[in-house]
Amino acid sequence: MPIRVLIIDDDPCVLETLGEMLELEGFTTQAFATAEGVADALQADPAGIVLSDLRLPGRDGLELLAELQALDPELPVLLMSGHGDIPLATQAMREGAVDFLEKPVAPETLLERLRQAQRHRQWALAHRDAAPRGDAEARLARQLLGDSPAMVTLREQLLVLAGADIDTLVYGETGSGKDVLARALHEASPRRDRRFMAINCGAMPESLIESELFGHEAGAFTGATQRRIGKLEAAQGGTLFLDEIESMPLAAQIRLLRVLQERCLERLGGTQPIPIDIRVVAASKADLQVLSDQGQFRHDLYYRLNVASLRLPPLRERGEDILLLFDYYCREAAERFSRPLPGLGPSQRQQLLNHPWPGNVRELRNTADRFVLGLVGEGLNLSADAGDDDTAADHESRLEAFERELIRDALAGHQGQVGQAAEALGMSRKTLYRKMKKHGLDKAAFRDGKEPMSQP
Repeated sequence: MPIRVLIIDDDPCVLETLGEMLELEGFTTQAFATAEGVADALQADPAGIVLSDLRLPGRDGLELLAELQALDPELPVLLMSGHGDIPLATQAMREGAVDFLEKPVAPETLLERLRQAQRHRQWALAHRDAAPRGDAEARLARQLLGDSPAMVTLREQLLVLAGADIDTLVYGETGSGKDVLARALHEASPRRDRRFMAINCGAMPESLIESELFGHEAGAFTGATQRRIGKLEAAQGGTLFLDEIESMPLAAQIRLLRVLQERCLERLGGTQPIPIDIRVVAASKADLQVLSDQGQFRHDLYYRLNVASLRLPPLRERGEDILLLFDYYCREAAERFSRPLPGLGPSQRQQLLNHPWPGNVRELRNTADRFVLGLVGEGLNLSADAGDDDTAADHESRLEAFERELIRDALAGHQGQVGQAAEALGMSRKTLYRKMKKHGLDKAAFRDGKEPMSQP
């Protein structure tokens, strides 16, 4: 789905220059000299993102942002302006702009931000279009969010396995979503209309796990006053998910192996064989082959389960999926807690991308909940106030660097002659000297062309 860039700027030269550059980089563009007609164009074809100047004739960029937010809250809007608009930039980020770019914008920065916004829009529209469809691919897109290569490959593998109806091993770190993957596999399979049963082998006391899995007859052991159906039997026709199977006691592993081989079980204390028709999905955070080589997991059960395997990538390997998932969980939290959705600044997005996420998706979801509620807890914290301060500080730092380079180039171009440099910059000699001191620039370093101009 091609995502075009709608460029809004009242300067014809800027419109032409940006349009040509983006077209050469493979973007499709649509130009507007004012805010008029932008909303109509997006209503007619929502496959677009907006790159707008903040200061426009008639309605300015903030008014356009408000109109577009009302039209489609998921629409990425990037605003541009000169270096004197930091307060407006902060306001724009609060009101829903996905980014604020200071003119002149470095081409590589602009291209990176636009491609990121395109990915967000493509995902949002695909997710929206998939919602009414009932096919397996659409269900997977809703359950296993993400456009990273690892997740695209995982969904393709899962689609193949969904129709194969074979026992499957799922590997993934703690909190990576192995239970979500198992349920997605079930719901994409022909067994979707039958039960999905789950048991956490690591959370079950060793004395109870066999009864929980296989069931028992009345009188099978002390306290067994009546017959109980186990999870294997209860999952008849459907899927049984065994989480943390590496924690299953060896005695239970022997019984499970027999059931998987014969597709038949006996309840504890019983002698009647009970045929079962189930699919088993087992999940582990450890390599079962290594554990079996160490004698901590049965070789024969490992090979019986390992007909097929899926690896769920940790969050730190999923790149931009982090931002997509964080946005999804923030929206979910805002609805769940009846709270407004806070804006996310560039520095906060960078924090999300740089964080190692040892708790994976579970940690990300908790971080999103705290962000929406404005709470502080263990792990990464992104309070709304801290985000706004970081945004302003980030722009202030970029402005300082930009000002220093302007002064440096003026001094280099006039061989350290402060008077001529001040005239070229349109400021007094006194102001220039003050700024040279602030930026640590010495006019002597620019005499005789010793200090070169900065490279564009």
